[in-house]
Amino acid sequence: MFAVSAAAVLVCMVLAMLRAVLGPTAYDRVLALNNIGTKTVVLIAVLGFVNGRPDFLDLALAYALINFIGTIAVLKYIEYGDLGVSAPRETGTE
Repeated sequence: MFAVSAAAVLVCMVLAMLRAVLGPTAYDRVLALNNIGTKTVVLIAVLGFVNGRPDFLDLALAYALINFIGTIAVLKYIEYGDLGVSAPRETGTE
């Protein structure tokens, strides 16, 4: 059963890779790479459960945090062209 779920996750990763290569915009590509990272976390968790290694869940959580931070950083770089730029603030005047 876990082999089938791992195979399904790999198929989803291949489809996300196609979206990353063929995506019409940069945002589609970044979100496809984020999806691949999320599926990798699921795959690590499934393989850890199959092998009886619960410490793989710690690795999966660490990878999920790195994936999230990396996605936010790439999207900010695409939007502003620099990671040190703050978002524009609303002045409150309407």
